[in-house]
Amino acid sequence: MSDIQKKTENKMGTKPVLPLILSMSLPAMFSMLIQALYNIVDSVFLGNYGGNSNALTAVSLAYPLQLLLIAFVVGTGVGVNSLIARRLGEQKNKEASQVATTGLLLAFGTWVLFALLGLFFSRPFITFMAGAENQSIIDYGVDYISIVLIFSLGSFIQVMIEKCIQATGNMIFPMISHLIGAISNIVLDPVFIFGLGPVPEMGAKGAAIATVLGQWMAMLFLLIVVCVKKFAIKFSLKNFRFSMRVIKEIYVVSLSGIVMQAIGSVLVAGMNMIINMSPASPDVNTAAQTIYGIYYKVQSFVFMPVFGLNQGVSPIIGYNYGAKNRKRMMSTLKYALLIAFLIMTTGTLVFQFGSHIILGFFNVSDELTVMGITAMKRLSLCFIPASIGVIMTALFQSVGKGIRSLLMSILRQLVLILPIAFALSKISIDTMWLAFPIAEICCTILALIFYFDLNKKDFSRLSS
Repeated sequence: MSDIQKKTENKMGTKPVLPLILSMSLPAMFSMLIQALYNIVDSVFLGNYGGNSNALTAVSLAYPLQLLLIAFVVGTGVGVNSLIARRLGEQKNKEASQVATTGLLLAFGTWVLFALLGLFFSRPFITFMAGAENQSIIDYGVDYISIVLIFSLGSFIQVMIEKCIQATGNMIFPMISHLIGAISNIVLDPVFIFGLGPVPEMGAKGAAIATVLGQWMAMLFLLIVVCVKKFAIKFSLKNFRFSMRVIKEIYVVSLSGIVMQAIGSVLVAGMNMIINMSPASPDVNTAAQTIYGIYYKVQSFVFMPVFGLNQGVSPIIGYNYGAKNRKRMMSTLKYALLIAFLIMTTGTLVFQFGSHIILGFFNVSDELTVMGITAMKRLSLCFIPASIGVIMTALFQSVGKGIRSLLMSILRQLVLILPIAFALSKISIDTMWLAFPIAEICCTILALIFYFDLNKKDFSRLSS
């Protein structure tokens, strides 16, 4: 066994659980907070651009396509991460390297599809979401999302390498790559949006260019890292064999992750359509769409640290599940649930008492602020029950039970939330926001049912 293998085994299989979770999760949590900046920094600058909210509304309406991109980027990476971690736990490092290389090829192939989507589908989608009469919003939206999709290769490769490295237990380099991308985006946004120095004013198009450049810089950093550093896995086409079995194993887990996040895209688009169909006036509906777009991005500062926690605990759970060490796997799960609960409770308090401060960053009108405070207070009631559902999703994915995660997400974001939101929207827009905590509570109940069934049947066969 190589020194690298011993180090990985000792870290995943023998280090005290809580320090191990913190050492692996804190960098990932920080990385995800940085990722949240990707989601929101464009909106903050565009909220202060043009003297009106058209650019901000356009980016909100374009967000479902951006979420769909993220779904395939992150979802595929999660499947690769899970399979690599299990192969390393089984001491099959060569097979783990094959999985990593396969993941890079899948990332490239998926990017081609999204580049075509950006070329041919951007304008029809934005026109449908905004309405043909809102030409200014349409132009802003097409400028933004077409660039983000066509030049998304940097995001695909960066996230795939990140997930592969995380599966080996290294969280530092992924964190640094996110930091590079986010700082680049923040610095370049005002340059390209408002036009500074020799750079002309580009508005929404400039925001997209800044985002893409940040992703490519992060990708280049990780490419350099994998070329000069040694990991328990290697990316190489030498002696590589294309295996449908490996692809199937990746997508058994990835499919649930992709669908779960793609459902988020459907959710945002569906909510915007429901708002448009509400009995309120067109101005109120447009304002509600803007507020929902702001909320969906700001809430990522609460959810992203928990997703980062998932990234830290998933390799630990996957490794110890592969090594048949039930005690360490369950201890990891308990600590993860506690940490997630604390994060979500903090987020709930911030939204309940600080919504007016959050909205102030977007330079919205007084009318939008009043509507936004009510919306954010009601929407944030979903945070605490979500802490259980999100961690259980990581558990199911880490042990190769991705279908359970998929069923949870379908229930929460399609079967329940959209019909409930539609019904409540007929009462008022303010009442409609309560659909989110109602759906999250139902999903949490299902997650616990799935867990106790899995604990009784599958986990009981693991050694204690």
